[in-house]
Amino acid sequence: MTETMQSPPAEQAARARELIATLGLVQGSFGAVLFSLIERLEAPFAIKEISSGRYVHVNLRMAAVYGRTPEQMVGQTDLELLGSELSAPLRSAEQSAFAQALPFTAEHRVERDRQRRDFNVTRVVLPVATGAAPRHLCSVWIETTATRQRDQQLTNALQQLEQQQIASETLRRESQDQALRDNVTGLYQRVHFDDQLRREVDLSSREHREFALVSIVLDPLPENARALGAPARLRVLEALGRLLRGNTRAMDASCRLDEDRFAILLSGVGLATAHSRMEGLRRQCATQIVVLDGRDLGFSVSMGVASFPHTAHSQEDLMQAADLALAEAQRRGGNHVTLASIRFDTA
Repeated sequence: MTETMQSPPAEQAARARELIATLGLVQGSFGAVLFSLIERLEAPFAIKEISSGRYVHVNLRMAAVYGRTPEQMVGQTDLELLGSELSAPLRSAEQSAFAQALPFTAEHRVERDRQRRDFNVTRVVLPVATGAAPRHLCSVWIETTATRQRDQQLTNALQQLEQQQIASETLRRESQDQALRDNVTGLYQRVHFDDQLRREVDLSSREHREFALVSIVLDPLPENARALGAPARLRVLEALGRLLRGNTRAMDASCRLDEDRFAILLSGVGLATAHSRMEGLRRQCATQIVVLDGRDLGFSVSMGVASFPHTAHSQEDLMQAADLALAEAQRRGGNHVTLASIRFDTA
């Protein structure tokens, strides 16, 4: 049986009646409605024997999908035409369609001549006029390649837009963060530290939690470092900044208050834990190798540790307590960590 890509309605009807009679199908339920719809859709269409999987009818559009003529496909199976790997999902979908009474739709991909085409395939079992068990299965193929390509292009565009937005937001945050940091040490400047300290006092007051404040000063540099002047001082400040950043968590805040004064805010940390951590930091500073022009500069720091609310009950009192403890550390000769006195309220 031959056909053209588009046939007149009378020819369609005649061909439908011929095919229905040949296959012994139910009149009316298949012919006029199904063939008319398929022709209008200009869709690939095929009928197979359920038992053998062999094609008994193939229109030109269906044959074109396989790169063959209808005569070359009739009597063949997908296994013979495509091989086991490509035919397996087709056969599986046909078995699923046969197992249920309603039309069954599945997605399939056909690759030929290095071109990939996507189809939405609807399969339905064809009833027999005698009422016997169905023997044929028809399939209508609707190509979705262009739709899928547009969807993929839209997805890619949205992903690129999202990535650009993320990159822009990251750059904005980095720029904002960089503006708050000291250029030499990489530590936060005073304005950010004051904001962080106010938030921590408010949070700890509401949630009855503790935190620690550490005042730090760079001890006078040794004679060999002072002899090298400003470059040596710069190298020491850079090293101290790295150590302070490396010994604080994301929830903490380390800051350069002025030329030689620094501070660390330790969120959710008590006095004993803060002392232990700062003692470790003090030892790191004292043993840090800082080299300029082949000379080991060396440096040390003094620290005063206070905690909220154990050594102070307000932001001002806390800063004063940390500074008093720092002064005691300096009085002891520097390179020392001193704890603020714990306050005991009397009735």
